[in-house]
Amino acid sequence: MINSAQNPKVQETRALLRQTKRRKQAGAFVLEGVRLANEALLSGWPLRLALYTEALAAAEPGLLRQLRSKGASLELVSDAVMAAAADTQTPQGILLQLAWQPPALPAQLDFALVLDGLADPGNLGTLLRSAAAAGCGAVLLGPGCADAYGPKALRGGMGAHFRLPVLPQSWGEIGAVLAQHKLQAVLTAAGEGPAYYAADLRQPVALILGGEAHGASAGARNLAGQSLHIPMPGGSESLNVAIAGSIVLFEVVRQRRIA
Repeated sequence: MINSAQNPKVQETRALLRQTKRRKQAGAFVLEGVRLANEALLSGWPLRLALYTEALAAAEPGLLRQLRSKGASLELVSDAVMAAAADTQTPQGILLQLAWQPPALPAQLDFALVLDGLADPGNLGTLLRSAAAAGCGAVLLGPGCADAYGPKALRGGMGAHFRLPVLPQSWGEIGAVLAQHKLQAVLTAAGEGPAYYAADLRQPVALILGGEAHGASAGARNLAGQSLHIPMPGGSESLNVAIAGSIVLFEVVRQRRIA
């Protein structure tokens, strides 16, 4: 059993959880909790290391067997070490290191989400979860977005990272993807264009959402062929970006089902 938080494997796990730079250098990230560990198993992504507690071993022996069978190295750690390494205040007893692999875009892409300067990892994770649930084909992260593989974004995504491609890209790269797949870029912006339910979202479409603090960037506006807005008869100035994005994502689903 590992009893020291200074153990190199524990230190590396902590660094991967807390430092975007370290995740990029190592080409790896860390999941926390039973549900995300199970999602990782189903995904087939390469597993590296699992730190787990005795309580987790007693409650989830099958999970540990599967992790070992898929090539993960297993290390039992004390409760104190788990608490020191984990990102959450009440850890579930397992931290799982995975190798990051660049996801490929689908050959046919007719529904994408483009995020513009979305710096809040919790909102990013929520939008990834909504995009996966809505059947979105890919999420393209423009400049200024939070790291999609940080702990808060991973928890918010609830496994969405394994169900759709999530790619950080420049505006030039995003524009090339949209052109290749003939996607109409539609910007969601307060007070601009028609109401979201009046816009035609049955076409191949890339929804662009700007960050809450500064709105859409010049790069996003240069790509957008049209804008739409969410009417707010209650008089609010704006919605949380994750809520606004989820509304419009499922409007695409609604329109395509009745088309």
